[in-house]
Amino acid sequence: MMTPYLLTKDGFESQIGTNHLGHFALTAHLMDVLRVTPDSRVVNVSSLAHKGGKIYFSNLNFADGKGYSPLKAYSQSKLANLLFSLGLQTYFEKSKIDCKVMTAHPGVSDTNLFNNSAWVKSVKPLFSGVFQPASMGALPELRAATDPTAKSGDFFGPNGTMEIKGYPVLVKATKAACNAESARQLWEISEKLTKVKFE
Repeated sequence: MMTPYLLTKDGFESQIGTNHLGHFALTAHLMDVLRVTPDSRVVNVSSLAHKGGKIYFSNLNFADGKGYSPLKAYSQSKLANLLFSLGLQTYFEKSKIDCKVMTAHPGVSDTNLFNNSAWVKSVKPLFSGVFQPASMGALPELRAATDPTAKSGDFFGPNGTMEIKGYPVLVKATKAACNAESARQLWEISEKLTKVKFE
């Protein structure tokens, strides 16, 4: 989360590589299991940061650090999580695979993710009442994974003010996160970059 400009071993910008492309490839490799497991589900973990996100299709990896900012790259990766969920849901429906896709976000949880941002670390003590414990931040993900009434396409987050903290409820993604064409483009780019296809 909000790291300096770094590359993964595969040469991807670290945040899109870790937060999206790795999950994309892992899910593709799990398809044999998902296909034969009735009523299975995939849960992708996004963030409130998706709300400020934009997918930079022409420079997804911020090549050579061009245009890079830690928050911009993080927000892109978290928007990508929601677009991947949308694309995966479409794929499952077209392929008649009995698997649901949900997304969740933890609100603002007190974890070591903030350690990469000196600015956030410096002001964190001032906002200690805003952060919720990591155990509360895990609840939306747990609800997405276990709620028997959850439906494919559901997005869970905290019920408090601005979804910062609280108990898990259904929340709304941004318009950009619900764009089927963006989901399709991201899917194609992700297959090309990872060299992994869903079959």
